[in-house]
Amino acid sequence: MTCCYDRRDLGLLLLRLGAGGVLAAHGAQKLFGWFGGHGIEGTGRFMESVGYRPGKASATAAGLAETGGGALLALGLATPAAGAAAAGAMAGAAALHTPNGFFSQAGGYEYPALLGTAAASLAVTGPGRLSLDHALGHTVNRDWMVPVALAVTAAVTATVVTLRHRRVTTGPREEGEQGELFEG
Repeated sequence: MTCCYDRRDLGLLLLRLGAGGVLAAHGAQKLFGWFGGHGIEGTGRFMESVGYRPGKASATAAGLAETGGGALLALGLATPAAGAAAAGAMAGAAALHTPNGFFSQAGGYEYPALLGTAAASLAVTGPGRLSLDHALGHTVNRDWMVPVALAVTAAVTATVVTLRHRRVTTGPREEGEQGELFEG
């Protein structure tokens, strides 16, 4: 008699629980102030200060993508959408840390890049047989959902990060004032 799962399924379960749990905890810091976080208000002020505007909406979006995406990844449910949402949130975080270089000890993007890569990888590979997606017959984990979820998330994330980059590099302006069209 053979077992209903193999090493790959167990490995995917461990990866989902680890990465999904960490992502969900980070999102809960933003949304609820749990685990030493600052909640929506504090995170919103921070997001505003680093160019993600409006701050409260940015904090809510990041918190939902991390908490929801992480929890769904851990459960192995709606894996393409969950992985894409979490990867998008981590791309936004990585963009914030990029000026500090790669390594985390210098404030770099190493950590969000790793979490984002893990989330995107799970979106692509799927959750394995030890998952709710498998138990539910993969009704919310179809092959066509992977490129759609990743493409939509990539488009939204690129737009948000680009707008933030413009705000940060051009600085504040008075209403009606136009900035330079091209950098000198």
